[in-house]
Amino acid sequence: MIETWQLTKVFCDRKRGEARAVDGINLRCEPGQIYGLLGANGAGKTTTLRLLATLLKPSSGTISVAGCDAVREPEKIRARIGFLSTGTALYGRLTARETVEYFGRLHAVGEALLQSRIRDVFARLAMSDFENRRCDKLSSGMKQKVSIARTLIHDPPVMIFDEPTLGLDVMTAHTIVQFIRECRQQGKTVIVSTHVMSEAEKLCDRIGIIDRGRLLVDGTLAELRAQSGQTDLEEIFVRVVEGQP
Repeated sequence: MIETWQLTKVFCDRKRGEARAVDGINLRCEPGQIYGLLGANGAGKTTTLRLLATLLKPSSGTISVAGCDAVREPEKIRARIGFLSTGTALYGRLTARETVEYFGRLHAVGEALLQSRIRDVFARLAMSDFENRRCDKLSSGMKQKVSIARTLIHDPPVMIFDEPTLGLDVMTAHTIVQFIRECRQQGKTVIVSTHVMSEAEKLCDRIGIIDRGRLLVDGTLAELRAQSGQTDLEEIFVRVVEGQP
């Protein structure tokens, strides 16, 4: 489970002063559930996910991931999560398989189990055709699949995806969306940020809309439709962000 209470992150700049990237967020995501965090660029989505992944420390508030406190037990959280960020780079001189093997060994996955998981993940993500190609020779979609495979290889119970289909072609994006659904079916706790409304409608059990660091609404798609009187998620999003009733 992922749970936050009054989660806040303030960045300080000598010239601009304080900036609240995350401002008092309360959210909860349970096993077997996909929570979608929607927001425009700069709304605070990525900062929130980096806080959950313990890449940043909160200024105030609490974070609990898989029963562990993010401030007191960050190492335990890192062992229990898979975090995919758009800013995560690959080492170009390693092949796709070598990259995933490297991360599996970092997580102390036994060799026989590691090879079994690689076969399974590569098949699910349709990676077999390029598993022995160097990462600097791969397309953007192929690189994203490698990033997902290395994120999942230690079989974490919590998955955090930051814009997982950004800039990908339709077929690759479809494969990744299907894969995220499989994570839910396996009982994993999944939180995903996106600005693609159709993607959120297809994937998410609960949706939170964030703007200027604040979580404005939170609920199932049916609840958001009932509250707003709108059926289209894009229209709901615009009305919430613009402050319309």
